[in-house]
Amino acid sequence: METRITATELSKTLSDILSRVRYRGERFLIERNGEAVATLSPAGPPRTVSLAEAAELLKDLPLPGEGFADDLEAIQSSQPKEVPPEWPS
Repeated sequence: METRITATELSKTLSDILSRVRYRGERFLIERNGEAVATLSPAGPPRTVSLAEAAELLKDLPLPGEGFADDLEAIQSSQPKEVPPEWPS
């Protein structure tokens, strides 16, 4: 996901933005006068995480609170139902 920032904001915080790109793998969409002019992203291939590393990162996260499943169900039921297009026969 890209974070939108203005060219002015980039010029004021360039060092911080470059650190976020390098160490966190963040991407930025730079805008000038409301128009997208550039994307700033890591130079190398995206950082990958093994399943073991992911499990280690997730193990200390708290479990969702009560009502979480109900919230998900409410969100899902509020979404419009999409009917897939018919295949020509």
